[in-house]
This record gives sequence, C-alpha cells and structure tokens, in this order.
Amino acid sequence: MNRLSYVFYRTMLWLWDIFSLNLVLILAGFFIKRAEAFSQAPYHVFFAVINLAWIASTYLTGLYLAQDWLDFEGFSKRTIKAYLITLLILFFFTFIYHFPYSRLYILVVVGGFAGLLTINRIAFNILIFFLRSRFRLQKNVVILGYNDNSKRLLRYFREESKFVHVAGCFEDEERVVRDENFPIKGNLTDVMPFVLENKVTEIYSTLAPEHFPDLYELAKQAENQFVHFRFVPDYKIFVNRNIYVDFIDNIPVLSLRNEPLEDTGNRIKKRLFDIAFSSLVILFLLSWLIPIMAILIKLSSKGPVFFTQMRSGKSNQPFLCIKFRSLRMNDDANKKQVTRNDDRVTKIGRFMRKTNLDELPQFFNVFMGDMSVVGPRPHMLKHTEDFANIYKQYMIRHFVKPGVTGWAQVNGFRGEITDNLFLQKRIEHDIWYMENWTLLLDMKIILMTAFLSVKGDKNAF
Repeated sequence: MNRLSYVFYRTMLWLWDIFSLNLVLILAGFFIKRAEAFSQAPYHVFFAVINLAWIASTYLTGLYLAQDWLDFEGFSKRTIKAYLITLLILFFFTFIYHFPYSRLYILVVVGGFAGLLTINRIAFNILIFFLRSRFRLQKNVVILGYNDNSKRLLRYFREESKFVHVAGCFEDEERVVRDENFPIKGNLTDVMPFVLENKVTEIYSTLAPEHFPDLYELAKQAENQFVHFRFVPDYKIFVNRNIYVDFIDNIPVLSLRNEPLEDTGNRIKKRLFDIAFSSLVILFLLSWLIPIMAILIKLSSKGPVFFTQMRSGKSNQPFLCIKFRSLRMNDDANKKQVTRNDDRVTKIGRFMRKTNLDELPQFFNVFMGDMSVVGPRPHMLKHTEDFANIYKQYMIRHFVKPGVTGWAQVNGFRGEITDNLFLQKRIEHDIWYMENWTLLLDMKIILMTAFLSVKGDKNAF
C-alpha cells in the first residue's frame, strides 16, 4: 500500500470514528429521555470535551498515523489505548467541572462508543479485504537481484502476506545462490517466461541499470504485458530519463512512470465518479433520447439502432462497446476507420458524429465498469494490434480503462489516424493523462468535450 492509500484510509476511518462518537452522544440523550440536555450548556461542553479527548488520544497513541493497517491485532491495541486515554480525560473533566451529569447518560455514551469502535474495527478490516479484492490489488511480486535490499523487500512482502504474494526471486548472475529463504531461483533470462506463467503483477529490480543494461528492455517487455516494473537502487542513481520515486519500508523504489490510478483511493474515487456521472446521464438524458434517436436512425437507413463492436479495454482485455449506429450496414465496419466524406455515414449519423451523440450509449459501458467517463479512447482490436507494431509505447495506454472522451480527443487528436506522427501525438497525450490524473482534470476534460460538441470539432466526421 503506498502513501496516498494510507492518507485515504486514515481519513476515511477518522471521519467514521468521529461520526460514530457523535451518533452515540445524540442517541444516548434520547435513550435516557434527556433530550432537553441538548439545550443545556454543560452538555454542549461535554460534547466538545469528549470529541477533543478522542482526537487528542488518537494523536498520542498514533492510532491513525501508524502504517501497519493490516496488523489487526496491533491496530486494535492502539484503539484500546486511545479509548482508555479518552476515558481518563473524561473522568478528570467530570471531576473538575462539578456538574451533575446523568450517570446513566455517561455509561450509555461510554459503552455505546466502545461497542461502535469494536464494530468499526471489524468492519474496516473486512472493507480492506473487499476493496483490495474488488479493485484487483492482489499482487504477485518478482524480485530481481540477491543483496540486502532484495532480502529486505522479500521480508517486507512476506509480512504483508495477507494481500501480497511473493511469487519468486531471481538471482542476478548465471549461477544459482543456495539460499532457502528465497522461494525460487533463476537468472534474468528466466524472468519473462516466469512472469507470464505465474501472472506476476510487479517486478522489483535491485540490480544497477548501468551494470545490467538489458533491464530497460526487460522493463519494456514487462509493460507490454501490463506488469509494473520498479527500480530499487542500492545507492543514489541518476539515470537519463524521468523516474518517479516511492518508498517501501524506507527503501527508495524507482518507477518508470507516475501512475496516480494505481493508488487504491484514487481508483475508488474515479469509479464512484464514473458510477454517479453515468447514472445521471442514463436517467436524465438517455432515458428520453434513445427513443428519439431510434426513430431517426430507423428512418435514415435500415439496420439496428445500436452498433456494437469489440474494442480493447484495460490490460488489452476486449469488451463489447456500444454506440448509436451512424453508418449504413457494411462489411468493413470492423476493419476500416471512418474517413472524411465517407459515403457509409448516414445523414443523421453525420450529425451524431459531429456532436458526439453517437458516443452517449457508452455510458452504459461506464456504468458496467468496462469504461470510464474519461480515459484513452478504445480502438478496434485490429487497430490495437496494428498500432502496437507501429509505436512501441502504444500498449502503455491500456494500463487504465478507456474513456468516452479523453485528453487526446479534446486536444485535437481524434478521428482518423492519417500518419504515424498523429498516432504518436495521440499516444503521448494518453500517457500524459495517465501520469497526471486528478478528478479535477477529468472534470476539465468533460467541460472541454461539451464545449467542442457545441462548437464543432474539425476532426469529427
């Protein structure tokens, strides 16, 4: 789990604990039939003191600052310590304040909060398991090299074994080191076959790139198979390329690119936004637009209302993409791109393509999870195969879900690909989006798309 994930989980749990405490305070007042207490100043002070006491105790115990979230026992012990410190502060407050608070009220608050904290901790542990499973964060890791860093990484991943499975460790020389602590032995030539066979998700290299120049080629091969490649230097290394640094157990880890959507919190936020946005479009736009477009499409030409086609999705997994049909029925739809003045485009189809109306049914794909509102546009399977042979970095765009609209599209790189430079620019914009994603950027792209739909895009035909 990286640092951004810790911030997300810590904030989520902190807010839930505060909500639980105040919920108990309110319900306790009604339970003992002292609703009038809510209008009395001493009870307002009690509310404030117990909230401040809990916040102070969590700070003193480092409850939300500790990073061993997966250690349920350790986290529970810190929770108990924080709870006891809160009780101690509360005891001194009631002793000094000299107000005749209802003993039953205090007992209900103290007992109710203890019960909710217990439920919260169990529910939170279950939630972590669910989120990691749902968002495919289970990891199979390969570690390259045999040195102090590789041993520390192996030890770290083993301690995180609830969610991380160490698939193997490869030695950096041709000879095999006899060390029973490493589960699998081999050399660099064995890496990719092993990665493919065991569905490895991440490779950590503790080898120095200047001593093993083939590592860059290995990194490219890994990315083409949607495997994340991390460099773990033994000392400060400066290489002539963009490198992004993260830390695992205070060990610097270099990645070939920054990927905000690899963070759990960011993926959850983007998925929640996709569900909310697509639901609004489906309910308030497509619910009445589909019948109208169905009539116009049927009057324009023979054939179905919707056009479905297999497209390349995340990790190059094909999915059935749905659009309003804008072309006359033809045998080249799955092979040939639409070109300017294409005679296959119907009259209503030309209007739909110009205003992006033909793409709106893809919000069903967004709702189902095959696509996102914003991301690299999905290509036909044949074009994915062709473009991957033309441009080496093409497959990197498939690390994220394809989108209804994207950064490349709002910057003029949509429509027919007429030359390799146009393709290169589109891929560069897609990768830039992947490396710089934020929710604000998504909203900006949505607004730019809406503006272009009204204004008209010269590349939309």
